[in-house]
Amino acid sequence: MVESIGSPALWIGFLAFVALMLALDLGVFHRKAHVIRVREALGWSVVWVALALTFNALVWWQFGADRGLEFLTGYLIEKSLAVDNIFVFVIIFSALGVPPLYQHRVLFWGILSALVLRAGMIFAGTALLARFHWTIYLFGALLVATGVKLFLGRNEAPDPTGGRLMRLVRRVIPSTHELRGAHFLTIENGRRVATPLLLALVLVEISDVIFAVDSIPAIFAVTLDPFIVFTSNIFAILGLRSMFFLLAGMVERFSGLKTGLSAVLVYVGVKMLAMDWVKVPPALSLAIVAALLVAPVLLGAWRDRARGHRAAPASGRVLGPSRPEESR
Repeated sequence: MVESIGSPALWIGFLAFVALMLALDLGVFHRKAHVIRVREALGWSVVWVALALTFNALVWWQFGADRGLEFLTGYLIEKSLAVDNIFVFVIIFSALGVPPLYQHRVLFWGILSALVLRAGMIFAGTALLARFHWTIYLFGALLVATGVKLFLGRNEAPDPTGGRLMRLVRRVIPSTHELRGAHFLTIENGRRVATPLLLALVLVEISDVIFAVDSIPAIFAVTLDPFIVFTSNIFAILGLRSMFFLLAGMVERFSGLKTGLSAVLVYVGVKMLAMDWVKVPPALSLAIVAALLVAPVLLGAWRDRARGHRAAPASGRVLGPSRPEESR
């Protein structure tokens, strides 16, 4: 196992920083419920990315280029996989009728819970890899299989609010179909029931756990240092809410994103399977991940634009013959 750079003082300092930022977020900047506009979301996205890069620079300065590149690669992977969460969040809020006014509240508590859940999963994974090294091959195989599955289903829209999952949630949690302001619980017919906000929160939590099963092993393919794994994960999650409000209205435009994500998962899975025999330098690994993410998105955008240009002349040919008929 790799010796961790995380001393007790670093752990305490980082956790204190996260607690401070969350307190400022909910207690000061978003104390009153309001609709998050694109300009505000962009500002917060810049803040979170700047904080992550500042932390990255500190890691690079204090512990060397390799650890700095490991953090940056892990953060890039997590940030990219987080975009896929946005597709699911959009569906959850739309299906349950959660208005934009209350979406930030749901995401805040959902991500706060996700921080605790992911911390537990990271420490469990670290302990498992330290005790049973062969589990690294299981993680690698899981990532390869997940990447292939994501590629094959890249054109399918996920529906976490339908089917057995939604029926199970409603069976376990008595609920009403009507909102009660910003409340997660309300009284109906003399008993306490959940509002759609609580159901949305539960589904956000479930979807995040499902995504974490893929994303956390992906970080272990980059580094086995639990401090790097944890901090890169947390910085990506902290910026997820602002990224949601920034990108929620245009997720459909990222037509090549799932192809890129599937390629990254397959790459890090193969890297994990071969890490005992093949050592990929951190700088090269970062370049490969960036290329696998950016190239499919750019190619998808180029294809969409080409289709748009082809569709325009076609529509002109259809309208052309109709004009003489209309003039008669």
